[in-house]
Amino acid sequence: MAVAQSVLSETQRTTLEALADTFVPGIEVDSHDPLEREFMARAASDLGVAAQIEGLMAEALLPEEIALVGGLLDALGEQGFADADLATRTQIVHGFSEQDADAKLGLLQLKGLTLLFFYALPDEAGQNPNWEAIGYPGPASAPPSPAEAPKTLAVEAVSGESATLSADVCVVGSGAGGGVIAAQCAQAGRSVLVLEMGAYRNESDFKQLELPGYLELYYGGGLAASESGSISILAGQTLGGGTVINYMNCVRTPDAVLREWAGHGVDGLDDASFVSDHMDVVMERIGANTEATKQNGTHQRLISACDELGYEHRPIWRNAALDDDAEFCGYCPMGCQQGCKRSVMKTWLQDCSDAGGRCVPGCHADRILTEDGRATGVAATVTHADGSTTALTVEAPTVVVACGSVESPALLLRSGIGGPAAGKNLRLHPAFVVMGIYDEPVEGWRGQVQSALSDHFFDIEDGCGFLIEATGMYPALLGAAYPWVSGDRHKQLMQSLRWQAPFITVARDHGSGEVVLDEHDRPVVRWDLTDDVDRRLAVRANVELARLHRAAGAVEVFTGHNTEHHWRQGEDFDAYLEELETADYGPLDVACFTAHQMGSCRMGSDPTTSVADGRGELHDVKGVWIGDASAFPTAPGVNPMVTIMSLAHRTAANLLAARRD
Repeated sequence: MAVAQSVLSETQRTTLEALADTFVPGIEVDSHDPLEREFMARAASDLGVAAQIEGLMAEALLPEEIALVGGLLDALGEQGFADADLATRTQIVHGFSEQDADAKLGLLQLKGLTLLFFYALPDEAGQNPNWEAIGYPGPASAPPSPAEAPKTLAVEAVSGESATLSADVCVVGSGAGGGVIAAQCAQAGRSVLVLEMGAYRNESDFKQLELPGYLELYYGGGLAASESGSISILAGQTLGGGTVINYMNCVRTPDAVLREWAGHGVDGLDDASFVSDHMDVVMERIGANTEATKQNGTHQRLISACDELGYEHRPIWRNAALDDDAEFCGYCPMGCQQGCKRSVMKTWLQDCSDAGGRCVPGCHADRILTEDGRATGVAATVTHADGSTTALTVEAPTVVVACGSVESPALLLRSGIGGPAAGKNLRLHPAFVVMGIYDEPVEGWRGQVQSALSDHFFDIEDGCGFLIEATGMYPALLGAAYPWVSGDRHKQLMQSLRWQAPFITVARDHGSGEVVLDEHDRPVVRWDLTDDVDRRLAVRANVELARLHRAAGAVEVFTGHNTEHHWRQGEDFDAYLEELETADYGPLDVACFTAHQMGSCRMGSDPTTSVADGRGELHDVKGVWIGDASAFPTAPGVNPMVTIMSLAHRTAANLLAARRD
């Protein structure tokens, strides 16, 4: 990653360098292993991490945001931080975190960036000097050439200071929902234009590297989070959306959820025809199957644990070609280099393109244009590779809002439409991770990222609960979720990476959050673990994951809490579970993720509590339709890709019928 312009003072820069070397210090150890000695001795400054952080700040932050970081660094500097020894600097970091919530958030963000660059920054050969010591192999193969993997989707060229395009249907967002609706409309003979905020990248661009993968394919460069920092937000920002980087977990919508949504006014979801006319069609088009599902070391241990405890489990359905090579599947979150993931880019968007549809990548929808209560188009900004922009006006009588449950409500709010429920009722499927360390190598980066699940705890309180799943092993992503007591202790945890297995839970939300706009009209996610049911589920999730690891034979277990909660074989396990039950679960106390954002423009019969009617069209503006997971009335409690596509398939049929009327 290229280092951008300087935005910090010299004193602030010196403090940042000392802070990075506190999070990842150079430690002298007495070891016969030269790899261990070199790894422990290597500090963040040896990789120029502080300069990388400053470069990212210059590129991604507004001046007032940079000033906040500078203020934190100034406050540290007033304590003589840069001149203090490592032990004193560590004490200062903990002291600042305990005294002030804003300082705690800022320090956690800087810690996360330090670990990201230290463990994921590649050199010119695509390698990182820390990988060999922690056992991580890095990329398994080079991407194919553009000639070997040509881009086959039709892209509309836009240039100049301003431009105008027209279409029958303008779809904002190209993910699981937008792609389906675009394909259905194009195949029905409508002219379709798809606007995508991310770039068009395919197999030839996928490097199997964490840092480029996050920065190029994820919303906010993979660094997005709620306003309080209580939950990290993982979502796609590329042509094909989250389906390009998700884990291919194809789960049908539970019948109880469909009945619940029908009760909200989404008529017909509880009929068998919804499954046959929409869900079955989706499963067939994306090639969902279990024949290609294979269990890697992590999932073998998860299955063993479920068997030991008597929990039912099943292999997942995956939208993958039957000849996919599991050796490469561990890099799935950085894009499928082999082209066997049947993402929206490979299916619905290709259908749309083949039927005459066009895409505009790098396009941010600023406002939906309306007149007399009807849609007339979209005002957008296209950002080109050289940084120049084009003001784009799309003239279209039908607009589909499908840019994700963070950006979709933001677009409605900027446009002054959607009614009082726009941005409300945000569901996030909060996920927690607990790590097990085993006495044999697991190498969790090998094999399929997800291949099994258990819904044993799906409904345990007021219709809510969680799925038990597992995930891949990625040094930067998971390293940031490890407890940080000190820099040397964190390095010790990283050294056991080969022997670790991450088990996760995905919860069905009982409470909700919201999306609002800041003073720059950017979306802000407000969510905290304040709902009593959700909080109890969070505690239960950590306890049950710990139990599963012990049942699978783990010799050590630790959670994602900032304060280390660590069990070792031979210690009192019941006492450890009691420790987890009384641990802190407030904002910034424990790592919490969302890969599923839903519900913020929900469908329903009541315009005061929902944004769109039961067909998917806005209550207050004709011709504007909600086509992504933001349309969900409540959280489904399962990986949502199939539900998004199925509901979008239904919405497309309603949209086309409305256009005929």
